Amino acid sequence: MTDFRSIETFLWVVKLGSFRGAAHRLNTTQPAISQRIAQLEREMGVKLLNRDHRVASPTPSGRQMMVYAEKLIGLRSEMMAEVGDRSAMRGALRLGVAETIVHTWLPRLVKSVNEIYPNLSLEIEVDITPNLSARLLAQEIELAFVLGPLSGSGVRNRVLCDYPIGFLASPALGLGNGPVARQDLARFPIITFPRKTQPYETVRALFNRPDLPPIRLHASASLGTVVHMANEGLGIAVIPSAIVENELADGRLQLLDTDFKLPPLTFGASWLASPDAVAIERVAHLAGQIAQQSIAVDATAATRQEKPVA
Repeated sequence: MTDFRSIETFLWVVKLGSFRGAAHRLNTTQPAISQRIAQLEREMGVKLLNRDHRVASPTPSGRQMMVYAEKLIGLRSEMMAEVGDRSAMRGALRLGVAETIVHTWLPRLVKSVNEIYPNLSLEIEVDITPNLSARLLAQEIELAFVLGPLSGSGVRNRVLCDYPIGFLASPALGLGNGPVARQDLARFPIITFPRKTQPYETVRALFNRPDLPPIRLHASASLGTVVHMANEGLGIAVIPSAIVENELADGRLQLLDTDFKLPPLTFGASWLASPDAVAIERVAHLAGQIAQQSIAVDATAATRQEKPVA
């Protein structure tokens, strides 16, 4: 009798185009993958895969099989999520995260996943959005929290949160008294996200004007490094102010009042459509809830700080 394991194996061989890719995705060996496919073909009585080249492609019968395989695996995942115990959701979820999320609400998400899905583990990688996008499309990660939305075949997106970008500086620079013009900002090095990111390009375009001196733009893939450099008075950081709440509260950094505003950073959850993506979608939904709760808490705290003392 054909079992779900063989059907799932067939599905991933076709999706990834190779026995090796399916073995990595299912955490097994290539010989085991070959054995399952051979068993499935014997039971179905037809050839399902062409193995003439390095890429495994479905035969006409294999293409028909894919329609039913996706339905079966999808229904199984839905059944386990809706009917089964939450602890039945198990395995490892490969998660790529932009560093802004690491410095804000990611710890709360990990805590919630541990509580709600105790048998689901997270393999977390931190990188910039372009790299994480490429890794998602290559199926090296399964869920990405990045600047979005991402585009691509089969990509699904869910908006998580917006973070305003601020110009943040040490009080030692003497820029905290009143509005700061663009010409005054340009006198100092600007420290921000790494090259090839949306914030870097936005900042570069902002200061790329003939009436301004050549911009000294320092880029770093480590937001911790950016914050440290700003604390030391080595330049003006252009990052989400939510990252430096503690530094703002104790006066190590000031949020500068400028005569212009940068567009906020919109973060989203992105994943590839798949019949067994229920666990991924559940974590993405949970991330959306936690992100919005985090934004609401931050807004309430900011309002309280702005109230005058009676």
